[in-house]
Amino acid sequence: MLKEIFQRVIDEVPDYKTVLTNDEMDESSLRLAEEHPECVELIELCRTRAGKPLYCLKIGHGERNAVFLGAPHPNEPIGSMLLEYFSRRLAEDRALRDELGYTCWIVKAWDRDGMVLNEGWFKGPFTITNYARNFYRPTHLEQVDWTFPVDYKDLHYHSPIPETAAVMKLIDELRPEFMYTMHNSGFGGVYWYIYRDMPEIADDLRAGAEAQGVPLDMGEPEMPYCQLYSPAVYRLSTIRDKYDYMESCGLDDVGKRIIYGACSGEYAGRAYGTMTILNEMPYFFDPRISDMSESGRLFRDVVLEKLDFVSEANHNVLSSVAAVRKYIDPKDLFLRMIDEFCTESLSEAERKSAMSDPAYGRKALVAEEFSAILVNKFYKLLNYGVLLRMIEKALADMKKAGEEDPEKLRVLESEREKALGYFDRLAARLEKDIHYQAIPLKKLISIQLNSGFLTMEYLKKEN
Repeated sequence: MLKEIFQRVIDEVPDYKTVLTNDEMDESSLRLAEEHPECVELIELCRTRAGKPLYCLKIGHGERNAVFLGAPHPNEPIGSMLLEYFSRRLAEDRALRDELGYTCWIVKAWDRDGMVLNEGWFKGPFTITNYARNFYRPTHLEQVDWTFPVDYKDLHYHSPIPETAAVMKLIDELRPEFMYTMHNSGFGGVYWYIYRDMPEIADDLRAGAEAQGVPLDMGEPEMPYCQLYSPAVYRLSTIRDKYDYMESCGLDDVGKRIIYGACSGEYAGRAYGTMTILNEMPYFFDPRISDMSESGRLFRDVVLEKLDFVSEANHNVLSSVAAVRKYIDPKDLFLRMIDEFCTESLSEAERKSAMSDPAYGRKALVAEEFSAILVNKFYKLLNYGVLLRMIEKALADMKKAGEEDPEKLRVLESEREKALGYFDRLAARLEKDIHYQAIPLKKLISIQLNSGFLTMEYLKKEN
């Protein structure tokens, strides 16, 4: 049970209708530091790869340090909106700062550059079609939260990107007791990743989601190697876990197959014992995501159908890419994303498991079938959207430069029509087959706040 002061902060979350852009959040942070110099300091951690300032708000003077990282993936701005609200409440409410007992270090938009490429859906409409049509997510080598140094077996990564290096320096200097990397999913229900088990608050975590009327995600785990602590609560998955899983499936040269590093929670936890929590929440949900009844299908068949669709969709995207690649800048962000996310790094291992592991012979739950089939198709729709954006950018660049190349124009326009067909057909099917609702931002922010307050209070009692 939360203290009254924390519950009041949750109850008073504004009913946001849209998501702020990077520029809007920066302007808000600058105003906050000017209005409250007694407790707020605005720090520039670094310049991003695009030359923009990456800001961190330091609020309060508590004995414990807490680091909040919004938008660790640029298509995940719910945490950014939470931090927009939370930073102002902290600055304006001394009683809240005193009761919390932490100095809060707040990065509203960690992947600032990538967020700009998602701003096309920030103001709505909030549909799966509009989201997919304006979606961007960087490759792992360009992700701020997956380029921390790691040495494990024959995996060795030591090339953090600037935004990662800046936050790593912050972690090294603060040795924070608590870190909240504020991820969120696109579709499904609510679930958590935590650095170590906290059974004492697991029920309260779930109750926070239930109080907002948002279902738990009881479907297929995000990764096949996830360790479940309790319903919808998983151990934080690390790069070491992925390595061991791939190795256990008989794949060779695993260290060469994994070309990126550790996440922030893995880095801070191993180095300083930092308690990291991730509260994954969807923009959209369908009640089937929490249906624990049997579907009537074998889990093996469901997984294999999912993998077959993944292969088909990846083939469609990569065929179009092959046709236009010579006309696309090799450094194009959309191209690099497609090249990575349409490569089935875990599909081979998962197919082997499904075919040989007796555990896959059980009946699949409705939640598992829904997650594996329809939610998976939603995520493949994102790839079609990125393919379209890549081709349309190339066409726009031609027009802007006044370039006259009839063959290039023909190929790009032809592949655009093909990609648009893939996108429109799948989007129409999903809009029909998924009975989804767009979850109000107020509810999602409230769930994340509840999870943060619970964990911070738990750590204070533990130590």
